Amino acid sequence: MTGKKWILTGQEGYDASLELVDSEISTDVGPDDVLVQLQAASLNYRDLVIAKSDGGAAGSITPNVVPGSDGAGMVVAVGSSVTGLSPGDRVITYLAPTLSPSDENVLPGFADIVAGLGQRVDGTLANQMVVTQHGVIKSPSNLTPVQAATLTCSGLTAWNALFGVSGREIKKGDWVLVQGTGGVSIAALQFAVAVGANVIATTSSEDKAERLKELGATHVINYNETEDWGLVAKGYTPGEKGVDMVVDVAGNSSLIQSLAAVRTDGIISLVGLLGKFDAGAIPMMSALWRPCIVRGVLLGSRKQYRDLVRFVEDKKVVPVMDDVVFGLEEVKEAYKRLEEQNHFSKIVIKIEE
Repeated sequence: MTGKKWILTGQEGYDASLELVDSEISTDVGPDDVLVQLQAASLNYRDLVIAKSDGGAAGSITPNVVPGSDGAGMVVAVGSSVTGLSPGDRVITYLAPTLSPSDENVLPGFADIVAGLGQRVDGTLANQMVVTQHGVIKSPSNLTPVQAATLTCSGLTAWNALFGVSGREIKKGDWVLVQGTGGVSIAALQFAVAVGANVIATTSSEDKAERLKELGATHVINYNETEDWGLVAKGYTPGEKGVDMVVDVAGNSSLIQSLAAVRTDGIISLVGLLGKFDAGAIPMMSALWRPCIVRGVLLGSRKQYRDLVRFVEDKKVVPVMDDVVFGLEEVKEAYKRLEEQNHFSKIVIKIEE
């Protein structure tokens, strides 16, 4: 019996390098492995970068690797050394399966991300996957596979950004600034709203602004129409003291605005590089005039992932997805939609058995 899987034959862009091939369906697993029947996957900006990196900034790939890090499915078989998982369990993937399992609090570094799913280890754009038991955790009981598949990267990154500093977790009444309508930003908005925080969001269109308000944003700023949107965001906070947390997804091109928005001793979580790399010098001296924590966030630990799952269950959070859901054979179209930034939140691929 055969299924389907996508492979990356190179790193010359998704259109040239992605290839859909037949895949033999197997039930063979190693002692430490689990076999997962995948039911859904979702895309990240990382997937675009890997496909077009050609061994550059993202690092090289294992030849003909199955791309995709985010996925949800059902355990079909487990190896003899696997603990805590059984056939029939619903699971979601963890991007960095090679990260040492001895300490669930350890955070992955860049090398762990490069060694992860969809780059050095076969990922989720397939009917099934075999992965070490440390590459999956049990899925939230309140979510469908399509919804749960959004949590692997964007959900966990947003969770780490908001709750990753002990004693400084976002709480009711705090003010949070999120940027744009990508997966991390929307997840951060949903998590912040769920704990009763006030959210200021930025976007580039009125249609998206209305959707952000429907999701609970207290204020929305159109950054195409507002040059100093960081100061505007600061002005919305009580006493104009500034926001407690900024979830910054653009890096160099947005950091100066984030520094303008954050309060003294607030936190800026740097979670992405969606902005221009040549946006000029990083304005870190601005942090001297407004003392704050500028913190790099790269995914999250396994413990944080399990905490996220419990939070989603307890608060009954349902992740927002893009309006267009793709099938497994439409992955190139999904990549194109992501590249053109026509989506809202997460682009999802539904995988039929």
